[in-house]
Amino acid sequence: MGYTKSKNSFQLVIKRLFDIVFSLSVLIVLSPLFLILALLILKEDGRPIFFKQRRSGKENIPFEMYKFRSMKVKQTSEGKSKGRIYDWENGVPDDFVFKTGSVENPNITKIGKFIRKYSLDELPQFINVLKGDMSVIGPRPEIIQITKCYSTEQKLRLAVKPGITGWAQVNGRSDMVHGKKIRHDLYYVENFNLCLDFKILFKTISQVLVGKGSV
Repeated sequence: MGYTKSKNSFQLVIKRLFDIVFSLSVLIVLSPLFLILALLILKEDGRPIFFKQRRSGKENIPFEMYKFRSMKVKQTSEGKSKGRIYDWENGVPDDFVFKTGSVENPNITKIGKFIRKYSLDELPQFINVLKGDMSVIGPRPEIIQITKCYSTEQKLRLAVKPGITGWAQVNGRSDMVHGKKIRHDLYYVENFNLCLDFKILFKTISQVLVGKGSV
């Protein structure tokens, strides 16, 4: 038992070191792309360049997650003020599907359609990884309005840092029902190891290259 705990602790240290090195490398190498995307967003629809939203982190501690803004300014501000209300009492239903909006949505900017298709809107989350709010690999950070309705079992997915990509994301798409997503996330929490992390990373890269949308 003690060996297993020490082994996991060692892997978590390596995981954090990898997060720092990998995210810093991505931010440096892709800085020209960051600048180009920022200018295109600015030119088409003005400020802000980033979209910020509070999400549930490890142990359900909230943090502010970053994305490149893909929605029109008016729509983004209205979405923040209205929000969505969920009042499930016995956990989030297994058949629930969180709708993030189709790329055909008229409120999505032209550059927004492009960055969503290739998951480029997610790139600023490497800043979250560098800060320690997120990891490169882990369950996707959920909105607080949903996690507050989690059942005891569903809360187990919050035992690890949320990630930019995860086991659920490489095994499904954005229309995956909540019950299936939870099962994938709990599988990752229960079977975490560095080999699994690298498997997820390589599968993510291959999916991004063929233009598969993020979840």
